[in-house]
Amino acid sequence: MEKITIVGGGLSGSLMAIYLAKRGFTVDVFERRPDMRTNRISAGKSINLALSIRGIEALKKVGLDDEVLSDAIPMYGRMMHSRTGELNYQPYGTNNQAINSVSRGRLNLRLLELADAYDNINLHFNHKCKDVDIDKAIAVFENEKGESITHKADRIIGTDGAFAATRGRLQITDRFDYSQSYLYVGYKELIIPPDALGNFMMDKNCLHIWPRGAYMMIALPNPAGDFTLTLFLAHQGKPGFDQLNSKEAVLDFFKSEFADALPLMPTLQEDFFKNPIGALVTVKCYPWVKADKLALMGDAAHAVVPFFGQGMNCSFEDCVVLDECIEKYYPNWTEVFSHYQELRKPNADAIADLAIQNFTEMAEKVGDVDFLLRKHIEHDLCEHFSDIFKSQYELVTFSTVPYAEAKARGAVNDKIIDEIIAKDLIDNIKGNDHVKSIIQKYIN
Repeated sequence: MEKITIVGGGLSGSLMAIYLAKRGFTVDVFERRPDMRTNRISAGKSINLALSIRGIEALKKVGLDDEVLSDAIPMYGRMMHSRTGELNYQPYGTNNQAINSVSRGRLNLRLLELADAYDNINLHFNHKCKDVDIDKAIAVFENEKGESITHKADRIIGTDGAFAATRGRLQITDRFDYSQSYLYVGYKELIIPPDALGNFMMDKNCLHIWPRGAYMMIALPNPAGDFTLTLFLAHQGKPGFDQLNSKEAVLDFFKSEFADALPLMPTLQEDFFKNPIGALVTVKCYPWVKADKLALMGDAAHAVVPFFGQGMNCSFEDCVVLDECIEKYYPNWTEVFSHYQELRKPNADAIADLAIQNFTEMAEKVGDVDFLLRKHIEHDLCEHFSDIFKSQYELVTFSTVPYAEAKARGAVNDKIIDEIIAKDLIDNIKGNDHVKSIIQKYIN
């Protein structure tokens, strides 16, 4: 049977390996990090992940959906924390729709365990990709001893992250477009531990947000009763990470900006100086494939910032689409890869743009009166006209509608809401035929 090399044993790489193994291919997965099953290390980035319908559907294809969801914590909405401690709750959808807080490390661990159960999957850890010969489907790795390992296959799939070696080789080919852009903010992880009895210190079924304009903090719940907090702050400036260079400066900053969270963070100062500052990059490139020999997926093809909670879901959807293309076009791998790219590239670009847009929304707008009014109208439209009106967030998070279509619908929804405000129909939405006609005018 054909041999396929997967470079990168993270979430999308391990899931894609299982898809391929189920189809009978021989798969070799090369991962630069140690085996986390024995080392119990983090799977890389430790930000909690928000699992939604796209990711759930991808896991369902390998029978892991129920197991993963049983360990997840549903979050039914955003809980906004003002500077003075007032709380404002915004539901994510209707009928108890929720996104699910999951551990990146535990999910990656479970996927590797499942992959290792297949006789036709070979896992190789401590193997860093150094070079790729695309035309010959040869990958060169360096193992933990510094030895060079050359591996030949029929084709290569690159899932080796935002700074992928597989993409690096494509970048020096003719007419390859590539861009990377960093947000001005970086991130640092902190923690709110459980109380003395092991209970959550805040509402566990919310994604908590402290919006402060150009910066913010968010918190996601963990099964152990703690919250993972992530502070998003400019690398330099006032305020900026470069200014928070002493325990006193950190304490003063949190007293001023996150006063309600501070009493819940007994190890704040220790955590702040122990944990690194991460960068937030968006990567776009084209083409993702080379003939029948190489395809990129996940962050290697489209790194996105985490503010729509769709990085993992988008990468898992890559796996689903590539698997569907194999089903339809195999054994013509040129067609397989070409159609996969055609289907995914516009949608990856769309969610990358939406993720940056959502940073502005989460940091700057969720406390704005006009923005909250528009969200209130949108929620009423979703509730009372659910058969014809869907919010952009609902389409992205609670459906498998292509991201590009969801992005376009968001612009249409803005026009609908503008007209409802202009015609003073805000408090008269339920059962209003005039409101229905406005929606139908814009949505055919």
